[in-house]
Amino acid sequence: MNPGTVTDAAALALAMTPVPHDQVTAGSPETGLVELTETIGVWEHTPGTSTDVEADEVFVVLSGSATVSFDETSLPPIELRAGSIVRLTAGMRTVWTVHETLRKVYVLG
Repeated sequence: MNPGTVTDAAALALAMTPVPHDQVTAGSPETGLVELTETIGVWEHTPGTSTDVEADEVFVVLSGSATVSFDETSLPPIELRAGSIVRLTAGMRTVWTVHETLRKVYVLG
């Protein structure tokens, strides 16, 4: 992504791939992403439940809905919807239960 250009994050075509079997806990979710720079990208997750180990990031949900729970912490689950802004830190272990295909813009670091 070049400075001074516009990208429609909601309309970007993403190549979707199945979530690895060892990360799936329900359904048959797929994910896809487009890296706009080394630290900015668009990510999508279809309905289903999967686990992840997070990077240090801030993201804004563009569309969809999900519940994210955190393993091994006292943090309560969070509900995501369009407009949600979330900060995750590297190493957080999460469980993503996606109700409607979720698309987010993330910034690493």
